Amino acid sequence: MKLVIVTAVEQFQKEVSKLFKKANIENYSSSDIDGHKNGSSLLMTSNWFPTEKGGNESSMFFSFTDNQHIDLLFQAITEFNTNLETNNPIKAVVVPIERFI
Repeated sequence: MKLVIVTAVEQFQKEVSKLFKKANIENYSSSDIDGHKNGSSLLMTSNWFPTEKGGNESSMFFSFTDNQHIDLLFQAITEFNTNLETNNPIKAVVVPIERFI
């Protein structure tokens, strides 16, 4: 068993759910998160609204599943990302689980 974590901008929330379904991962959790990117100090100081929230609305999905389902999910995400017209690909990582109850 492993933990797969997927992050995406909020606009791709429905697509990520479809990708989990395509990989036959029926049980997963999600959470709204703010994504941040460290920008250059010149860009930060030239911001018209420096007190404005600096994060991008994003989503994080995670599931405890096996290698077979993770492989299907990674294939689906890779295919999705190759057809993107934006600079915000869906990202995924796998974390091994040493123990669980």
